[in-house]
Parts: sequence; C-alpha cells; structure tokens
Amino acid sequence: MTPPELIEAAVNAGLTAIALTDHDTTSGIAEFLRVASRRGIIAIPGVEISTSHAPGEMHILGYYVDHRDIVFAQQLEWIRSARRARNEEIFHKLHKLGMHLTWHEIYACAGGDEVVGRPHFAQVMMNRGYVRSTKEAFKRYLTRGCPAYARRRTIEPADALGMIHDAGGLPVLAHPFTMGLNRGETRRMLYALRDWGLEGIEVFYVDHDAARQELYMKYADELNLVPTGGTDFHGARTPDIKLGSGFGGLRVPHDTVTRLETRRRELGYTQRERSRNTRP
Repeated sequence: MTPPELIEAAVNAGLTAIALTDHDTTSGIAEFLRVASRRGIIAIPGVEISTSHAPGEMHILGYYVDHRDIVFAQQLEWIRSARRARNEEIFHKLHKLGMHLTWHEIYACAGGDEVVGRPHFAQVMMNRGYVRSTKEAFKRYLTRGCPAYARRRTIEPADALGMIHDAGGLPVLAHPFTMGLNRGETRRMLYALRDWGLEGIEVFYVDHDAARQELYMKYADELNLVPTGGTDFHGARTPDIKLGSGFGGLRVPHDTVTRLETRRRELGYTQRERSRNTRP
C-alpha cells in the first residue's frame, strides 16, 4: 500500500494510531505524516532494521526516528546496498534452479526498486506458478539452508540501537521469538540489549499466543521496557492479517503510544535540538 492508502485503511479500521516501519527505509514517512495530519489519526514515523544474529533473526524497530536526518539516511543506504547484493545472489540462484524471474516483475511487486526483499521474490515465484504460496517459496527455497537462500551483510544489534537513538528514535525489539532462543537465552539477550539502549519489546503480536504475550510482558516489567505491539501488516502479501487486528483477535492498547511518548520525554527527545544536519 502507498502511505495514503495505509492511512485510509487505518482510519476505516477505527485505529487511533499507526506506525509506518518499512524495512531499511524512511522514504514514505513524509507523505505518511502529511496525510495522517489531515485524517485525525496519530502517525508514528518508524523503520525496521535487520541485525546480525544467530540462530534466528533479530529485527529492531525504530519508533519516532527523524526521517530528515542525513546521517541516518546514509546509514540506511549502507544497509540497503547489502540488501541489493543479496538480491542479486538470490536472483541468480533462482535462475539456476529454472525459475526465470525478471527484475521488472520483482520491482513491480515491491512498488519500486529501493527496498526489495525475499517476500517480493516469493510473490513473483507464486505468480509464475513455481510455488503454490509465498509460504512454500520460503520453506523450499528462500529460508536459511535452502537452495536459493543468500546471506546478507547486516549490522550488529548494538550499532542498530545506537543509530536509532542518534536519530531521535526509540529502539524496540520486534517479535522476540524469531531470535530462535530459549527462555533463558532470551532473557540474557534482553538484558544485553537493554544495556545497549533497547527501550521496548513487542509484546502484542499476531503470532504471540497468551503464554508468549504473558512472558514478554513479564520481561518488559522486569527490564523497564515499554511493551509495544503490532500486526506486522504487509498488505496483499499477507492477506489473512488485517490491519490493527491481525487474525481478528489482536488488540494493541492505545496506552502503548502514551508510554512511548513518556519514554521520549524522559530521554529528552521531544524537545531535543538536532545536532546533525537534517533535510527540510
């Protein structure tokens, strides 16, 4: 969806607030904020950054980042350059497997060529009939250990947390279970991330059952992290996930926004003077 379409969908869904957290880019934020201001909904500028982690994946959300920050934009461009190198490798591996995708199809699926990722490859693979679903594309070809998988150069978690803070944002750990850690390992990792500047943890999430949600809320209380939430809505590529409600039962309390704003004030970010060059 375009930013205006996303805002309209949020208003129609009865949401009081929405965050735009595209992977590795803030290019849609200016329009997102402009449209939201006319529709009476709270719009939170954000980003999602993949960091270096094993055995699973660690994604860091940055809420309230300054999308005009030139240094931050340069850092995101470095991350995107690594993504482009990975995409080239995936593209050639798929061709060797007999799947003759074109860049035109992939870019069209992504809405441009700035941020192309595995979901866009998966969508085109499904459109071409090579797989029955995007889930199958990942399971058989695009996940770690599969024939079309390619590693991507990523930044360290501490560096991602630092760059988000430097851009006036609040770093939040997204969907913690994807780190692939057990409870003890997760707790130790959260303590390390908190010491490096983590400000929140995603408690309310489309794939969190009641037990997982309770566990992450416990960690949030223990480490003084803001409990956040989201549906991880990706539009047509995840048709079963509805904006604001996930599979139908997810509810993220508006108190999430209040607590994030309180944390910003505590850090002095709401009135902070920009120490780096910003774009108008």
